[in-house]
Amino acid sequence: MSAASLDGWVRVCTRAELLPGEFKTVWDGDTPVVVYNIDGDLYAIEDRCTHDDGELAGGDLHGYELECARHGARFDVRTGAALCAPAYVPTASFPVREHEGVIYTRDDRG
Repeated sequence: MSAASLDGWVRVCTRAELLPGEFKTVWDGDTPVVVYNIDGDLYAIEDRCTHDDGELAGGDLHGYELECARHGARFDVRTGAALCAPAYVPTASFPVREHEGVIYTRDDRG
């Protein structure tokens, strides 16, 4: 990937700054995006619980399931799928790219 192909991508941090088990939240315009490193694999979802619009970042992570700290809804960080009540609608998931040791994501919903 060339630097020119990074247009539209939002810099998250370097790989060294996001160790396994850690997360980082960035903004793509008005959209909060949280990027997780799970066992070396990177996943990005909108930092928004679809149950009540609260933040998801910082909730307990159980494997690939992120639990909203407010009411216990769970989301799959790989896909954004809502896994249990009180959330029934998925949160958005986003692509993640790594270029020269730097992690990027973007809200590609158009």
